[in-house]
Amino acid sequence: MSIKIVCQNKKALHDYHIETVLEAGVMLKGAEVKSLRAGRANLVDAYAHIRAGELILANVHITPYQYATHEQLDPLRERKLLMHRREIDKLAGRVREKGLALIPLKIYFNDKGKAKVALALARGKKQYDKRADLKKKEGDREIERGYKRSR
Repeated sequence: MSIKIVCQNKKALHDYHIETVLEAGVMLKGAEVKSLRAGRANLVDAYAHIRAGELILANVHITPYQYATHEQLDPLRERKLLMHRREIDKLAGRVREKGLALIPLKIYFNDKGKAKVALALARGKKQYDKRADLKKKEGDREIERGYKRSR
């Protein structure tokens, strides 16, 4: 079982406390699949929301495939995410009640060749949380360096 990661949202781990991670399919049109296979996507400032009972992925930039001969699609267009109705209803309840956000962590192709998005139910971090995380990470690095030197 191998997956091919197209792009990751590394800033999401810095800006949000991740509670749970879910998987959803992506509805793509035309040459967007070829563009994703070439690794031409960007998740910076991307988010998902629920509108009229559908899960929508917004602000994902998929660069148009340069060799496409038919119509060029808007790179920032909203794309529908595919999930079961019950899962979407559960997500809607959790997002509404607890003030969580749906943030895409990565886009990848699964072992069957289908484009998938890893969505996280996340809560935004405060500035002091970010500083504390950086301080902890720096401390861990120092401990690791000391351990390597002592060998």
